[in-house]
Amino acid sequence: MTEQKTKRDPQGTQRRILAAATEEFTRAGLSGARVDQIAKKALTNERMLYYYFGSKEQLFSAVLDLVFANFSTAEQAIDFSGLGPVEAITLLAHSIWKYYRDHPEILRLVNNENLHEARYLKQSTLVPQAISPFLETIRTILKQGEEAKLFRSGVDPVLLMVTISGLGYYVVSNRHTIEVSLGSDFTQGALSDAAVQMHTAMLLAYLTQR
Repeated sequence: MTEQKTKRDPQGTQRRILAAATEEFTRAGLSGARVDQIAKKALTNERMLYYYFGSKEQLFSAVLDLVFANFSTAEQAIDFSGLGPVEAITLLAHSIWKYYRDHPEILRLVNNENLHEARYLKQSTLVPQAISPFLETIRTILKQGEEAKLFRSGVDPVLLMVTISGLGYYVVSNRHTIEVSLGSDFTQGALSDAAVQMHTAMLLAYLTQR
């Protein structure tokens, strides 16, 4: 019955496998993830998983492509119409930080990929394509801010992208150790709002210093 359903809905089967794999890789990392558990959660069998994705490592690469593509899609959906450079960069930063809070799996997967020294991201052609529009948005906002004499000149868009990402990344990726060591969870409620306000002030203080 499962194979018949798979043949009737191959795209649905692949989506279920990717969803299950995202959950399993997020939980256990590449080394600890079990293919049989992924297949079970996806309501299919291991043979079909290998048929569509080749290996556990290739499936991990597909998951990385997916989470980066989802992130890029979310960022490209932001409406900057009528916003000045300050408001635009603030909206962009807030959307990234919120995405991290709402989708911590992307941070866990990236952390795991860093353990492998980006071995699988290096093989991806989709991840650079997913990041490119996001980087171009930052470049455009910086240019507008500089031309309006609101932003300092010569800001590297790649470095700014890394900085914005880092400001929101740490409090999510390290939320459990922060809560244990400091007694605070900066991803929830008033503490999250306070962290966003501080990070926004730091970001704008740098950009507007001329």
